[in-house]
Amino acid sequence: MRNIKISYSYDGSDFYGFQRQPDKRTVQGEIEKVLNIILKKEINLTTAGRTDRGVHARVQVSNFIIDSSLTIPLENLKRAMNKLLPMDIDIFDVCEVEKDFNARYMPKTRAYEYIITWKKDVFSRRYKTYVLKEVDPQKLKEILLVLVGRHDFNNFRIKDENNRTTIREIYKIDVYYKNEDKNEIGIYIEGNAFLKTQVRIIVGTALDVYFGRKSKDYLELLLAEPFKERKIEVAEPGGLYLTKVEY
Repeated sequence: MRNIKISYSYDGSDFYGFQRQPDKRTVQGEIEKVLNIILKKEINLTTAGRTDRGVHARVQVSNFIIDSSLTIPLENLKRAMNKLLPMDIDIFDVCEVEKDFNARYMPKTRAYEYIITWKKDVFSRRYKTYVLKEVDPQKLKEILLVLVGRHDFNNFRIKDENNRTTIREIYKIDVYYKNEDKNEIGIYIEGNAFLKTQVRIIVGTALDVYFGRKSKDYLELLLAEPFKERKIEVAEPGGLYLTKVEY
C-alpha cells in the first residue's frame, strides 16, 4: 500500500464546509470525486481539520491510501487533480509518506488567522469580517491572552459536536494591523487542535467584550466554569483562514 499526502488551499465561499455531505458541494467531496476518476477507485481522505461552511484554507493537509500497483507519478497526479478540480481548490504539493502517517491525528500545531475590517468593501465581503467601529489590536490582544495555555474549552464549541475531551492547548495569540492604512486587523491563534467552530466563537465573544456587550472578565468566566452554560457569539465564517498545519 502507498500512503499519499496532499497539501492544498481553497476558497470556502461556495462550499457547504469541508466534510463530505450527500447532495452538497464540499471540499472533501470535490477532491474525492476527482481522485475516484483519476485512480479509478473509491478514495477516502483523512484530513487535518474540517472547516465550517464559508471558511477558507491557505494550507490544508490530507492523506489517502492507494494500492501499490498504482504507479502513477505523483507530479502527474498533482497535474491531473488541478486540471479536474474547480478553480476554488488548488493542490500545491503531493508526496508519498510513511504508511503510519495520519493527517488528522499527527499534527503538532494548527493555526488560524481571522481578518476583521471596518472599511466597507463589497468585493472583499467573503474574505473579511466587517465591523462598524475601529478595533485597537493591542486592546483586543489583551482580552484574548487569557486563553493562552491548556484549558477546558467546552464553552467554546458547538454543543452538538461529540468529543472525547474538550481540553485543548493554545500556544500563541497575536493581533496586528494587516495593512499600512490600519483599517483591518488579523487575529492569529495557534494551538495543538481546535474544537468545531472554536476559533469563530473565540473571536465573536472577544469582540463582544471589546465593544462592551459582555463584561471584561467574560472569557475568564467561560474558562473557569466550562460546564456552566453562558451566551457566546459566533463570528462570521468568511474572515477565517486555516493557515498552518505542522507535523
